[in-house]
Amino acid sequence: VQLQASGGGSVQPGGSLRLSCAASGSINSMSWYRQAPGKEREFVVAVRWGDNKIVYADSVKGRFTLSRDRAKNTVVLQMDSLKFEDTAVYYCAAATRLNPILSTIRRGDIYDSWGQGTQVTVSS
Repeated sequence: VQLQASGGGSVQPGGSLRLSCAASGSINSMSWYRQAPGKEREFVVAVRWGDNKIVYADSVKGRFTLSRDRAKNTVVLQMDSLKFEDTAVYYCAAATRLNPILSTIRRGDIYDSWGQGTQVTVSS
């Protein structure tokens, strides 16, 4: 399965951006991770495809909203109230071999397909 990510860009604090990720085939779950310069990759949000259960990182809860278009195998991440610390390269990922339980859906090692990164920059 190939993933095509789009969106991102630059915005001032408090602004909004939208990211999209489209999968070329069947998936069990899809997620977004991000990595800021000099920092480790960080889980952002994930959705389990079968039942649309969504798990957010505490750092983005209430500000980011993930929606899924099952027919198009696409997710859209709406990012509102952006902060400086949201600046990072964002990666979408999909699990195609494993169907994760919610307690493991944050784990990066369950995702076997990764999209190209897209830059999100929050600056004044």
